[in-house]
Amino acid sequence: MDQADISLTCAWALVDEFVRAGATHACVSPGSRSTPLALALARHPRIELHVHLDERSSAFFALGLAKTRLRPVLVACTSGTAVAELLPAVVEASQSRMPLVLLTADRPARLRGTGANQTIDQPEIFGGYVRASLELPAPTKEGHAAWWRQSAREALDAMAEGPPGPVHVNCPFEEPLTPSAAWTPPPTEAEGMHDLGSHEPPELEPGQGDRFAEAVDGARGVVTIGGWPGDLWSEGMSWSQGLGWPVLAEPTSNARLPQGPLSAGQALIGSTEWLERNRPEVVIQFGATPTTRATQDLMANADRLIVADRFHLDTDPERRAWMRLHVDPNELSGAFADRPIAHGDGIMVVGPRTQDEIQRLWDRRIHPPPAEWTETWRRADNVARTTLDAFIDGIDEPFEPRIARDVAAAVPDGGLLFVGNSKPIRDLDLTMAPREGLRVMANRGASGIDGLVSTAMGIAAAGRGPTFSLLGDLSFLHDAGALLWNATRNVDLVVVIVSNGGGQIFSLLPQLELPEHRELFTTPSAVDLEALCAAARAGYERVERGAHLVPAIGRARQAEGIRVIDVIVDPESDRRYRVELQQTITAALG
Repeated sequence: MDQADISLTCAWALVDEFVRAGATHACVSPGSRSTPLALALARHPRIELHVHLDERSSAFFALGLAKTRLRPVLVACTSGTAVAELLPAVVEASQSRMPLVLLTADRPARLRGTGANQTIDQPEIFGGYVRASLELPAPTKEGHAAWWRQSAREALDAMAEGPPGPVHVNCPFEEPLTPSAAWTPPPTEAEGMHDLGSHEPPELEPGQGDRFAEAVDGARGVVTIGGWPGDLWSEGMSWSQGLGWPVLAEPTSNARLPQGPLSAGQALIGSTEWLERNRPEVVIQFGATPTTRATQDLMANADRLIVADRFHLDTDPERRAWMRLHVDPNELSGAFADRPIAHGDGIMVVGPRTQDEIQRLWDRRIHPPPAEWTETWRRADNVARTTLDAFIDGIDEPFEPRIARDVAAAVPDGGLLFVGNSKPIRDLDLTMAPREGLRVMANRGASGIDGLVSTAMGIAAAGRGPTFSLLGDLSFLHDAGALLWNATRNVDLVVVIVSNGGGQIFSLLPQLELPEHRELFTTPSAVDLEALCAAARAGYERVERGAHLVPAIGRARQAEGIRVIDVIVDPESDRRYRVELQQTITAALG
């Protein structure tokens, strides 16, 4: 077997081991040194390959696939600066706990530091943002294939042992790189050796359950639910319906369902006067760090903050927690296994029990908060929801909170919505009505605006349902290369763009008062989005009235490929309406 065939055999063994662990999708960008990796991915019968011109876009596309499938997705590239292009997506995958596998081709180690072309120091290039960084031996013997397969197993073990996240496998190859026509793949080994979800989740430490139960017994509490690698719908329902606590569920938690969490929670806690009269004693936080400043302040001002955080999503960056539990949120239900919730003067007992057992349960019962606590929040939530909808429905021109509300409502059952950072994610949290049949995702690990179009396209390519995205105009332009490359590549996606003239998130921050505000922060663009979409061969429709958005979404749903809906927003009017909206809600709650 010649050198090129040995290299391809080793690359095949590496890829095949990840396939055994459940990988079915891979992204690759063109390059010479990565020829063995590209061929192994292209020829493997159980890999669906996505080819991208830009490595940064490729990695974010893979991130979208990983978010949707929650299984490892492979990303392969050539050596040199191509590897550095992966870093932004690696950071996001690390912070949001997504399983990316980075396969970077490299020159042999002996060429580092010699000035050899396209040769940089690639091992450890991603630092602490990967769960493992492995450097393989350059394949020179047939027996090296076993070494390469074992390295894949080590990378998978690193994924399984701690919080999920990316791993890096650096793959040096000797020349020549093009295999012979006689090369045939070795037999594929049986699947199922690795299961990334097989390790047992942590449990409450001794005594933690009792301490936790005592803290919530009879307390006027609130539950806040941020994003999570999976879904937290059951936790939202159990706390709101079981104990009667108000639940603030961010859209990315996928827990904002009817008859459960609050419908307009952000509007409530955004009213300072109302919150001062109804401030909770205990706040329990599930999932990632809250998106809005209002929720962060709610947590900071609680008498007791309890954080349930298995994946270390930095839920409590200021370390204010009175109690921190390294468990899955649903593990907290174990604290109530022998502590029934009191209902009036009784408790509910399931199954036959002795009198002693019933007495023990009675002595350990948990009391819900006073009835007026739950009723006050529920009543105010209804007022806030009604007031919110009436106000934004009364505005004829496009208003960003209404855009977010209407997009979330227009996605059909079984659909997916990827929402951008800055204002879109906050507006969705403010206005999205509870509903079923929708999965909401976002890149909130590092909360950047780079790679958002690529991520949305990766979500769409996963084939789990009709896919929609809500992005700001700068986020869209930041990743315009993804549109140019993918618009005709069999991806069905509706992208709603909030065209407000640049980074208007800074108009809500102190930077608005700076004389350089427009030049340095808002950075308006003169790009003609219709012309850009025409160049990419993507569908385009312009919307200039609030009531016209939902019909435009309906038309886009009937088409194929990438369809862009460009909603034109006047930033000055939007700022004025935001102030009036909060004033109106505060007055209604008064």
